[in-house]
Amino acid sequence: MRVVILGSTGSIGVQALDVVSRLGGSVAALTADRNVRLLEEQVRAFSVPLCALADEAAAADLRVRLADTPAKVLSGPEGVACCARTADPDPADPLRVLNSIVGVAGLSPTLAALETGHTVALANKESLVAGGELVVRAAAEHGASLLPVDSEHSAIFQALQGCPDLRSLRGVILTASGGPFFGKSRAELADVTISQALAHPTWSMGAKITVDSATMMNKGLELMEAAWLFGLPPERIDVVVHRQSIVHSLIEYHDGAVLAQLGLPDMRVPIQYALTYPQRLPSPAGRLNLAEWGTLTFEAPDEDAFPAPALCREALRRGGVVPAAVNAANEEANALFRAGKLRFPQITEAVACALDAAPAAPADSLGAVLSAGEWARELVRAHYVR
Repeated sequence: MRVVILGSTGSIGVQALDVVSRLGGSVAALTADRNVRLLEEQVRAFSVPLCALADEAAAADLRVRLADTPAKVLSGPEGVACCARTADPDPADPLRVLNSIVGVAGLSPTLAALETGHTVALANKESLVAGGELVVRAAAEHGASLLPVDSEHSAIFQALQGCPDLRSLRGVILTASGGPFFGKSRAELADVTISQALAHPTWSMGAKITVDSATMMNKGLELMEAAWLFGLPPERIDVVVHRQSIVHSLIEYHDGAVLAQLGLPDMRVPIQYALTYPQRLPSPAGRLNLAEWGTLTFEAPDEDAFPAPALCREALRRGGVVPAAVNAANEEANALFRAGKLRFPQITEAVACALDAAPAAPADSLGAVLSAGEWARELVRAHYVR
C-alpha cells in the first residue's frame, strides 16, 4: 500500500496514518494547513519524501525543522496540489490519494489527483458538494476512481457491491447520529454554547465537522455528496436518525428489500476499506457484538429544529453553483459561530439566506464554483458581522 494523505494532521488524516502503520504501508506525501509540529512528527515517523503546508509561514518553519532530512517541503495551495499529483512509478502497487482536507479548500487537490489518474479516497465531502460536476467529469475523462471514506457513503458503497443492476435500486437511506442536540426544539437551541455543540455523543471529529453534525448540516452535505457518488436524484435519498451509530447507512430495492452495513463507530474501518479496496483486511477496530448493543433505534429527523438537510436537498434540486454557495455560507457561518460571533440557530439562517439569494449559474468551471463561494461568504459577513 502506497498513499498520499491530504490533510494528515486532522482527525481523518491521523487515523489514516494509524491504518497505514498497522498494514505496513508507505507514505509518498503528506499535506496540512499549518500544524507544523504534528506534520514534522509524521514526516519523520513515516520517512515521507514530500510534504506541503498551505500556510506559507508554517511551511518556511517546517523547512528549517526538517533540514536534517531529505524531505522536500512545498507551500501554499499549489504545493498541496503538487502533492496530490505525486508521480506513481509502480503500476503493480498503485498509489491512492486520501483527501481529508476540511472545506472547499479540498476541491482543487481532488481535481489535481483525478487529473493525474489517481484513485482518490474521498473524505472531503465539499469536493462533491461544491464541485460535483467538475469532479465526476474529471474522473471520467482521466480514467480515475473515487472511493468514499465517510462512514455513510462507505456503507452504501459496500452494500452496493451485491447490486450488479442499479436499475433495481429504489434509493439509499443515510443514517444520522442526531448530534448533541437531538430531541431539542428550535426554541431550546437558541442559546446553546460552543462547548455544547462540540460535545458529539459518538464520533471524534474536527471542530468544523462536529458543529456541522450539531446543526445536521453534515447530513445535508452528505445527501448532496451521495447524489453525485451514486447518481441519484435527491428524492431517492432519505435520512433517518440512528443514535447508536451502528447502522452506517442502507440501500433499498424496488421490491422492498433493504440492505444495511453495520459496524462499530470507528472511522478507521471505512478508511481502511477505501485504501485497500477491493480487499477486506482484518479490522483495526473490535468486532461488533449485537447482543451487547441490544436495541437499535430509528427516528425521523425534526426538520423544524434542524432544517439544514432540507435546505441542502433544495440546493441540490436547483443545481448549478447553488450548492457551492450553500456550502460556503455554512463554512463561514460555522466559523463565525466557533469564534463567538453568531448564535447557533444563525448558522442555518445564513445557509437559508444564501439559498434564497444564490444566482442561477452553471457550475461549469472551478472559477465559477469558487466565485459563488466567495459571494456567499461575503453575504454572510455582510449580514452578521458588524
